[in-house]
Amino acid sequence: MTKDKYIEAIGRRKTAVARIRITDASKMTLSINDKEFEKYFPTQELRRTILAAFDEIPDKFAVTAKLKGGGISAQAEALRHGLARALITHEPNLRTKLKVKGFLKRDPRAKERRKFGLKKARKAPQWSKR
Repeated sequence: MTKDKYIEAIGRRKTAVARIRITDASKMTLSINDKEFEKYFPTQELRRTILAAFDEIPDKFAVTAKLKGGGISAQAEALRHGLARALITHEPNLRTKLKVKGFLKRDPRAKERRKFGLKKARKAPQWSKR
């Protein structure tokens, strides 16, 4: 990568979408929706979920991300998915390691829609004989 170029990738989970740009940098910085990484993701568990994509390589990237949709947990997993996609664009030999960990799979599970005549997606009203 040259100095002013970046790699762009998209990560998704449920209804959350993460648009990611990574650029080379001297130290690791993460900016999410123009906020600091620690402010956007307050819990250590969510931070660990995201930074798991960087386990295989040294932290030498500046990451900017735009997140929308879903909840905070789905956004964290969408961000990890996008980071993994961007990293294999940068270093293709990481693909097998990230794929084994499951970071390249888009988790398609989403809430099932409510059907006509039912109370929820599958819950039917109580049946009575008379």
